[in-house]
Amino acid sequence: MSSVQARVFGLGVRVLIRRRDWGPPEVLARRARRLFGAPPPFQWLRSRGVLVASTGPDEPAGEWLTPPGAPAQTILYLHGGGYVSCSPATHRPITAALTRLTPARLFAPAYRLAPEHPYPAALDDAERAYHWLLAEGAVPGSIALAGDSAGGGLALALLFRLRDRQAPMPACAVLFSPWTDLTASGASIAANDGKCAMFRPQNMGDFARCYAPRAAWGDSGVSPLFGSPHGLPPLHIQVGAEELLLDDAVRLHDRVLSIGGRSELVVYDGVFHGWQMLDGLVPEARHALARAGAFLGAATNAR
Repeated sequence: MSSVQARVFGLGVRVLIRRRDWGPPEVLARRARRLFGAPPPFQWLRSRGVLVASTGPDEPAGEWLTPPGAPAQTILYLHGGGYVSCSPATHRPITAALTRLTPARLFAPAYRLAPEHPYPAALDDAERAYHWLLAEGAVPGSIALAGDSAGGGLALALLFRLRDRQAPMPACAVLFSPWTDLTASGASIAANDGKCAMFRPQNMGDFARCYAPRAAWGDSGVSPLFGSPHGLPPLHIQVGAEELLLDDAVRLHDRVLSIGGRSELVVYDGVFHGWQMLDGLVPEARHALARAGAFLGAATNAR
């Protein structure tokens, strides 16, 4: 059974965020940028004790989070926001927690957002950030990918691109409620309509149209669920049982296992999309992040 905190904040998400119509792309983006992500006071509160530093003008845009000590592991974190909103700063409640719990230094790139910069801009930026980490001396086996929602889908798409281009692969990936299917073909899209605190089925197409033309939604770079899962590093996937994106996670997990790959899937009851953002307020958030941090630490230390 979910915690009281999860139920209360879930109700707040329903009231403040969920809507059937987000409007045309420019209106959708403006609304999402206003509503998604942690507000600055909570960003500051959850990142206390972690060094936050922006990159320089000749480096990929983004920020480093570094915990006390000198961790040998590196996390490349791709934030969510439907490809249209949020930033490394809005996701500090997650990134700061992962930095401490793994422990690892973490780089969160400020990839370009749609609709101003549609696909493949975000994927190109993610790839550039990964190769920059390698050029800066990070060992592939010490690097982990992580991301939430659209950022989870982007992390998976990056794995496919690295594999297909025969680049060195990271040690593992953590995906929080990844958006892996922009065609919205999963059964949970309809089955969880009304149960999901944040989205309605109509929203999937609205956000997808901002990111890529409909004809591209089935491509593995846009919807990585449809890519071949061969050659992927171990995955740790978390999702809420009532989310529209439940089957985006379940089908990915099943596909990886079907070809003998390694994947962990944890399904949480009674939580809302992006619950990990409320670390310190919702017990399920701390449990989820601690489990992800343990996975990241074990996978990168094993290499």
